[in-house]
Amino acid sequence: MPIGTDLVLHEQPEPERVRNDGPSLGRVMERGARRWNTPLAFSLMDLRLEKIDLLGRAGISGAGAEAFLFYKPLESDALDALCRGDAAVQCEGSRARDGALSYIRSLKDLVPVGMAIGPFSLITRLMADAIAAVAMFGAGDHDCDEVRLLGQALKMAEAAVARSVRSKIAHGARAIAICEPAACTAFLSPRQFRAGSCAFEKLVMEPNLRLKALIESAGCDLIFHDCGELIDPMVEAFAQRIHPVMLSLGSSRKLWEDARLVPRDVVLFGNLPSKLFYSDGAMPVDEVTRRTRELVANMRACGHPHIVGSECDVLFVPEAKDAIAAKVDAMMHAAAEAAQSEGKPGERNALVAARQNGVALA
Repeated sequence: MPIGTDLVLHEQPEPERVRNDGPSLGRVMERGARRWNTPLAFSLMDLRLEKIDLLGRAGISGAGAEAFLFYKPLESDALDALCRGDAAVQCEGSRARDGALSYIRSLKDLVPVGMAIGPFSLITRLMADAIAAVAMFGAGDHDCDEVRLLGQALKMAEAAVARSVRSKIAHGARAIAICEPAACTAFLSPRQFRAGSCAFEKLVMEPNLRLKALIESAGCDLIFHDCGELIDPMVEAFAQRIHPVMLSLGSSRKLWEDARLVPRDVVLFGNLPSKLFYSDGAMPVDEVTRRTRELVANMRACGHPHIVGSECDVLFVPEAKDAIAAKVDAMMHAAAEAAQSEGKPGERNALVAARQNGVALA
């Protein structure tokens, strides 16, 4: 299956209206789950919403919130107001996303999966120069305004994500996908990591371990998504210490090699290069088919539980919608054919059900 809610959303006559209407958005989630014959009904991966809700506490409107950045440390009263755990008035998109989960909760054969940005990735959207601040923190330079602001951003980001997660659980989410694409080598120096820097531990692992505890204490499952460039110890930490039920990684990783780092009760998800599906030059249909077959064969050989899917959400691109649809179909067909030719009876039965439910339709 792909993570394809955005594709289904843009098949609607008024996608922006649907995006902000809970029941309508829920029906989009349902349609995607049934099209790709999966019980997992994924929310939109709209990673803007936690920032908009956070800055709404400071009186910054939705339109202004997306572009807003912090440049210097906050006064303690201002920081406290942004970090409080009490529920706040949410933006229209957040309310709709919660309403969509409530709709899916009413359908007993589907699992409502909420989406939230990870704390570290939210930090990178709050600060004017997060890369420099993280590098200074990693080098041990903690006595400067940039690093003080980094610490404050982490506090407010974790609080914002926790509020979002609690709201999703209250509206019926049975699994939460935490999306940490910025927790990667673009923001975290591999050289510092190998030299024993605490940046990865303090800025990524600790807040996500606290989120895991929050999610699991509510009886929900954690899905962890990171499609950024990673080094092996990062993958190992996500898999073994955060220990989600599902680990979703980007196409830069070879999942059959990563399987050695991942406990067998963690399902690997992905990781076809869906970020390139818009381009026939960079990713032609034949290459999607080849990579899918390679992935299926290698994952079967290593024997690790795996769901063939996209490396991230498959975004709608107006001028490339037919090309994207063709590549999602190619991924699904190639995986299905591999299941037919080599798989177990249960896999072949799943294929039959998928085709009967219109999985191959664009």
